[in-house]
Formats: sequence, structure tokens, C-alpha cells
Amino acid sequence: MMKKILLIFSLALFSLGVYGQDKKNDQAIYTYKKGDYFGIGKWYLGREIAYVMGYEGISWLERPNREDEEKTSILIKNMNIKKTDYIADIGAGSGYHVFKMAPRAKKGEVYAVDIQPEMLRAILMNSQFDKNQNIELVQGAEKTVNLPKKKFDKILMVDVYHEFNYPKEMMESIIASLKDDGEIYLIEYRMEDSSVPIKKVHKMSEKQAVKEMKFVGLKLKENIDNLPWQHCMVFVKDTN
Repeated sequence: MMKKILLIFSLALFSLGVYGQDKKNDQAIYTYKKGDYFGIGKWYLGREIAYVMGYEGISWLERPNREDEEKTSILIKNMNIKKTDYIADIGAGSGYHVFKMAPRAKKGEVYAVDIQPEMLRAILMNSQFDKNQNIELVQGAEKTVNLPKKKFDKILMVDVYHEFNYPKEMMESIIASLKDDGEIYLIEYRMEDSSVPIKKVHKMSEKQAVKEMKFVGLKLKENIDNLPWQHCMVFVKDTN
């Protein structure tokens, strides 16, 4: 338990040190202009980055009808989790998916990564935390997930990638933590479907996602089309 608690706070000073970088340092990759009311005015490969949902939105993450709306149980099945898998949930929030994955990876581990210590604290205080001894808590930062190199079989990102302030740097950090044959599950609300009741800046198209992942050396293995609102895109390292 003590090790898990320390993981939350041991990197806090580091994350504060890299927070809020000067625009001049990244203008070669990012551009700045006015856009969506719910966007931050920073653009990456033609897409405006959305504001991060704060910890005050935990009730949205834990809403009772989430399973009905998103079919999270199907998403977990899509991941084909093995008992020995090492999994990282990036932007884990309140641990909604973490607590569904941990029992399936009994002989592996599930790392819950979030930039907000309040989110990690919510996981820690959840009654399910002590029941699952294979959950580790890690505080990420704006440019790094602070994870070990080449450790993970699967990495999950549910409706969080579009909020990364530094998507290129974050993905480079994520890829470094992925095993050579590992998989990244990118879950995003479908931009292509106007009936999905989510703000536009919080959606992504498959085309845009492929473009951004290709930029950091990933390729689309498949887009599993069985979720009501979201893409379930599986990316792997492009070794060609």
C-alpha cells in the first residue's frame, strides 16, 4: 500500500516543473489561433486540443448509465486481456476502467496514470482498491506518463488523448513504455457521427487519429466497430 501511495506523490514536483511551457519552444509542432469555445486555442496537425476535464467531473465518469451509453463491458472484451498482461490506463480518472481490468490481469498489473492527483486519490479511496493488489498509481505530467520502458502489453486511452496539451511528446513517452508487440487502444467519440451527443472538440475522426499516430510511428491495426458512440482503434508500432 505504501508503495502505491508514494507513486502518486513522488513525481508531483517533476510534473509541476514541466507544466506550462513557453509557446516559443513548440511552435515548430503546434500552432496557436482562436477556435472552439471549448478548445485551448492550440492546434496539432490540424486539430484543436480540448480543455482537460477536471476532477470535478468525476460524477460524469461514474454516471450510472455509462455502461448503457458506451458499452464499457464490450470495450474490455475487445482488449482480450490475459492474466499476465501489464496494462496502463492513461488518463485513468476515477478508475472506472481500471477496476474492470485489474481482476482480468490477476498475474499482471494495471497502472492507473493521471495528471490530476485528485483523480488518483479517488482511486485510492475506492473500496475496490484494496481488493485488487495489482493496481499501481502514477502521476503523469504534461509531456510524460512517467512509466517504465518497454513494460506494457496494452495501453488504454479512453476519451483523453484529444485533451493532451502535448500530444506528440505524450505519445512518444507512451510508445517508449510499450513492448515491441504491444497494443495501444485509442478510444475516442466518433467525429463522423453527428448523433453522438458530445461537443465537437471532444470528438476525433478515424482519419485524424491515423494521421496523428502515423506522425509518431504507429499504424492502425484495426478499428473495432462495436461501440455505440466511440471508435475503438487499436494501434501498434510500425516497424516497416
